[in-house]
Amino acid sequence: MKELIVFLVDDHNLFREGLKQLLSRDAGIKSIYEASNGREFLDQLPGVQADIVLMDIEMPVLDGIRATREALEDFPDLKVLALSMYTDENYYSSMIEAGARGFLLKNSSFDQVKRAINDIAEGRSYFSPEIMDELIRNINRKKILKKETDLTDREIEILFHICTGLSNQEIADRLFLSKRTVDKHRENLLLKTGSKNTASLVIYAIKNGVIEI
Repeated sequence: MKELIVFLVDDHNLFREGLKQLLSRDAGIKSIYEASNGREFLDQLPGVQADIVLMDIEMPVLDGIRATREALEDFPDLKVLALSMYTDENYYSSMIEAGARGFLLKNSSFDQVKRAINDIAEGRSYFSPEIMDELIRNINRKKILKKETDLTDREIEILFHICTGLSNQEIADRLFLSKRTVDKHRENLLLKTGSKNTASLVIYAIKNGVIEI
């Protein structure tokens, strides 16, 4: 994997400087740029050619949601990893709609930060475990939606159960199917949605209105 250019966008100087120091020791990172708000980030972005942006959500001048949306309009290949102190569903549903590839809590370990960056750099998505748990709880409380997609009714049903955290065997037991059948449906879901892991499927399901949180 090529060395990455990372852009840190956060209005808390101490947090930003601390994370920059840790990331600068990683051999897989070529260079690190900084901005203290979304507007400052957008002004610098054209000259940076960043691979991954670690984007705070709540910032003055221009927040992370609007900054992500505007950045991806001009640089659609940019990969955005949202940073937050909170597991509030409104934050990550808005960031998913804006185009974020993953979500990381600010109290995560540095090992989690590295894993999130690597996953996103390789085309996957990433959720902090706490955020994934919160997503699953919220999805469990709300009904599946029937939106226009290329998915069959059975695939939508299985996607819903994947998003609620069930394993393929648990889905098979619940729907009275063989595990092999569920395995095949999951494989088809990954292909049809262009997803590479469960987190990517969750993002697809939320962004395309298949489930709601």
